[in-house]
Amino acid sequence: MTQEYIEIRGARENNLQDVSLRIPKRKITIFTGVSGSGKSSIVFDTIAAESQRLLNENFSMFVRTFLPRFPQPDADAIENLSMAVIVDQKRLGGGSHSTVGTITDLAPLLRLLFSRVGQPYAGNANAFSFNDQQGMCPECNGVGRKLGVDMEKALDLSKSLNEGAILLPEYSVDSWDWNICTQTGLFDNDKKLADYTEEEMAQLLYSKPHKVEMNVGGKAVNFTFEGIIEKFSGKYIKRDLKTKSERTQKMVKPFIIEGPCHLCRGARLNQAALSCKINGNNIAELSSMEVGRLIEVIKEIEDPTAAPMVKALTERLQHLADIGLEYLSLDRETDTLSGGESQRVKMVKHLSGSLVDVVYIFDEPSVGLHPRDVHRLNELLQKLRDKGNTVIVVEHDPDVIQVADHIVDVGPFAGSRGGTIVYEGSFTGLLQADTLTGNHMKQSIPLKDQFRPATGKLSVVGATLHNLNNVSVDIPTGVLTVVTGVAGSGKSTLINEVFLQQHPDAIVIDQAAVGVSTRSNPATYTGILDDVRKAFASANKVKPGLFSFNSKGACENCQGLGVVYTDVAFLDDVKTTCEVCGGKRFKEEVLAYKLGDKSIADVLAMTVEQALAFFDIKEVNRKLQAMSDVGLDYLTLGQPLSTLSGGECQRIKLASELHKKGSIYVMDEPTTGLHMSDITHLLAIMNRLVDTGNTVIVIEHNLDVIRNADWIIDMGPEGGKNGGKVIFEGTPQQLLSAKNSLTSKYLSR
Repeated sequence: MTQEYIEIRGARENNLQDVSLRIPKRKITIFTGVSGSGKSSIVFDTIAAESQRLLNENFSMFVRTFLPRFPQPDADAIENLSMAVIVDQKRLGGGSHSTVGTITDLAPLLRLLFSRVGQPYAGNANAFSFNDQQGMCPECNGVGRKLGVDMEKALDLSKSLNEGAILLPEYSVDSWDWNICTQTGLFDNDKKLADYTEEEMAQLLYSKPHKVEMNVGGKAVNFTFEGIIEKFSGKYIKRDLKTKSERTQKMVKPFIIEGPCHLCRGARLNQAALSCKINGNNIAELSSMEVGRLIEVIKEIEDPTAAPMVKALTERLQHLADIGLEYLSLDRETDTLSGGESQRVKMVKHLSGSLVDVVYIFDEPSVGLHPRDVHRLNELLQKLRDKGNTVIVVEHDPDVIQVADHIVDVGPFAGSRGGTIVYEGSFTGLLQADTLTGNHMKQSIPLKDQFRPATGKLSVVGATLHNLNNVSVDIPTGVLTVVTGVAGSGKSTLINEVFLQQHPDAIVIDQAAVGVSTRSNPATYTGILDDVRKAFASANKVKPGLFSFNSKGACENCQGLGVVYTDVAFLDDVKTTCEVCGGKRFKEEVLAYKLGDKSIADVLAMTVEQALAFFDIKEVNRKLQAMSDVGLDYLTLGQPLSTLSGGECQRIKLASELHKKGSIYVMDEPTTGLHMSDITHLLAIMNRLVDTGNTVIVIEHNLDVIRNADWIIDMGPEGGKNGGKVIFEGTPQQLLSAKNSLTSKYLSR
């Protein structure tokens, strides 16, 4: 059979410089190159965008008004495309009602199973859904958690009412509410609360409103008494607290706590659904099991009616296990998953599909994977290819790059110095190629042999959150600590949740997007623009607001966007450059004001590198230098933040935090989206932070970063319930001889 190709001619999206390319179909093609070189512009903004646009054109005009719109990519021709399935790293949101079970379509299968073979019969499949009125717990509406009163803070059991046992606001001794309480005649006001009977306590806390007679100035007057918790809840919890004054919110917030719903105990379902069981387990118990264990339990169901459901469930659950997610449970909320986990959960959805001749597009699928699990990912990519699909991957991990049938290296550098193809061909050919990727594939950073001594320690004691197994660990200060371990071993729980709760002043640099609007850019995000506007204003004796395209200086025709959108009903919006300002976003009179010989629009068009040479303003240069230090030389000051990749977002955050001294920095997989050649940059920044007196804690799988730590905390041994322990603490040198550590095995390779 002759080889077919996807043909691209003259692609010019973002920084692409008239790129023409042939991508072999039904093969694995991997795109490599530095961050910002143009890989995503080819793969996502050209191939994926065009494929989705063509697919949507098959629907009727009416249906298309409801579909997302994809503009036609800037290219001369894109031919031979198939339907594209895009598996990106966008975190799965979805709030408290979206779980691993709902997103992978495993929950509907489980509900069907219980409605057919569960005993006693509780109704159709919807009766087992916490998102449906028929199935949800009536008390918490299917969320499983409820706001309630923190009893430890509300009462002092060692005191009596007369001694001020009620600590809630509005119940201080001699206050109006306290008087009603003590004059009801229902309680012994001198008896310590600890000695109350169950009935007395229930009456004090939960009585429904009822009339009591009180003595006011010698007269008998009727008043309403209500249990103190009942009254507090009615006033502050059942009504939206946000509608109260800020002072009131501040006063009552310390007494409010979110805990499991007392009726369903966090299971989210009503009592009928929870009493229906299969082999002794209800649906909530199965949903809370780890996938690895759940597979075994499902296989034990022998009822012949259940056979097709058991088959479908075990097949899909096995896919989750195969891709290294056997430690997740189906009731895990999707917004608690990391970027890498989100991406792998999305992959599972497509694995059960039977479409062939599809283009699968992956965005750095190795993110969040320990070197031990990369082979599982590679097997998955090969499985998809062998079914007859075209697999396109954007990737930096050398172990993934090795399985490519075809490699496209984009470069030579980033931004305006990138956007061309510097190599196409096989993996062996890449190793001979004189490109950044080719050269760095052959090098590895040596193991550190000198380690900084710790200046102190930050302790975590007895942590039991999620799968943490009573973990106590000392994190040394004044050094570079790397936390390692397979996915699901508890690294993120230990650092991002437990440690950060205890040290809320730590500076967190994670992978969340920095801005989604076309109006925010590196200059506004880092605060450079404020100083630049002031400089323009004082040089020209006018107001700084004139130099903002979000304010007084905006071109009136395009409102400072630089482009005008014309709505053409159900067809794509037509985007044209604004004819008044020519895309410069500002009014003409504003562009006449100069700083040196540059207008404000000229400044926004400068790269970080050019701006460093142009400006002589201390604060501006410090921020520009920080952006240059994190390898973002090539970004222009006016580039919309919505166009940055994940790795670029993380580095721009890093740049805006670099100037702090004596701080704790927590970084979550900072090598995400980074080319091998940039990792030396990143290590230099981390080392500089430590040398200026900071403590740096990094969660990372990248072996080059691990080799350069002063101290390593290795979690494991596996993920989920088989993880959650600290299996090694020490230097990289000592890790080499650690017997039971998976990280050790790969470090010595």
